[in-house]
Amino acid sequence: MTADAPQVLIDGLQYCNWSRGIFEQMRQGGLAVVHATVGYHEGFRETVRHLVDWRTRFRDNDDLILLARDGADIERARATNRTAIFLGLQNPIPIEDDIGLIEMLFDLGIRFMQLTYNNQSLLGCGWMEKEDSGVTRMGREAIAEMNRLGMIIDLSHAGERTALEAIALSQRPVVISHANPRWLCGSNRNVSRTVMRALREKQGLLGLSLYPLHLANGSQTTLRQFGEMASAAAEILGADHLGIGSDLCQDQPDSVVRWMREGRWTRQANGAASFPPQPSWFVSNLDFPGLSEGLFSAGFSKAETSLVLGGAWHRFLVDSLPSA
Repeated sequence: MTADAPQVLIDGLQYCNWSRGIFEQMRQGGLAVVHATVGYHEGFRETVRHLVDWRTRFRDNDDLILLARDGADIERARATNRTAIFLGLQNPIPIEDDIGLIEMLFDLGIRFMQLTYNNQSLLGCGWMEKEDSGVTRMGREAIAEMNRLGMIIDLSHAGERTALEAIALSQRPVVISHANPRWLCGSNRNVSRTVMRALREKQGLLGLSLYPLHLANGSQTTLRQFGEMASAAAEILGADHLGIGSDLCQDQPDSVVRWMREGRWTRQANGAASFPPQPSWFVSNLDFPGLSEGLFSAGFSKAETSLVLGGAWHRFLVDSLPSA
């Protein structure tokens, strides 16, 4: 870490094979806050089982991590040299068809929820569907309920129309926690200028993804190219609405990526699905501080780099999450 690098580092999203070793890397890498994915295609009961497992991790590793519910927990983690972990869902399946389960999951510690994960959900349409019908009737109710509670709406994996409608409908700023400018990497999983402008207008935040399939040159993307990508996003959003959502799946077996893509909704198994190699400059949590070099190389100032590597996320989380 250079002398110019920020001292508070926040990663917007990870789905690691959680272990004490990962938590130690987070601390060594200077990560003050991490968003961890709890589930993808699980129903309510399975999700609660994952939350039980997380409570065990917090208890067994309380010298390294703590469950974060609001901004005060970020400061508590920093004061005790630990990483604050916010828990989130990449799919609304855990709420099933019951709007009341949003509050139950919020009470259990969930602070983020995506409206979709690739496919059509009961709330909206994912980016992989042929037709995007936008936010559904239940989706409107869910957005209002999430706003009421202070649960953060995440539009990663959403279709274009669904994302734009959700941004307009929400009374609170929303996030796209892990995606990149679409014009630099053509996948519709990334986001357009139109969506980014709407996000900025409503004071939202974009987390830049470091997952190879979201990068212009995949695993061969250089650190400088990452910085140039961040610069292109900052031209629209400004550094104060830009963070990192690495989408890091560290130490996970390939069976996990098959679960992400296939769940239980299809019988068309894709046995060839596997995690692509990470870029050489970002293979674990220990590499997070080095992202500053890519930002500096693209012309970001010290203050702007501090925002992208944590300051913007910190402000967003403190402003968005009500005190427990």
